[in-house]
Amino acid sequence: MDAVEGGQTFTVTRGGREIGELIPLRRRRRFVPRAEFASMSAGAPSFDIELFRRDQRAATEDAITDPYE
Repeated sequence: MDAVEGGQTFTVTRGGREIGELIPLRRRRRFVPRAEFASMSAGAPSFDIELFRRDQRAATEDAITDPYE
């Protein structure tokens, strides 16, 4: 397990036949620095929150209808 934690991968066999691999988990970052986030999103299209809300309202109806009518 120490070797796996250190980055090594192992092939698991049974009777000489490969049946699986033991690999280290990928570590995900929980925090992205502000400068990196700004750099990644610099080319993103603009976002109109009012247009988004209008689209949401248009997509949902408050009236209950009978689907068998």
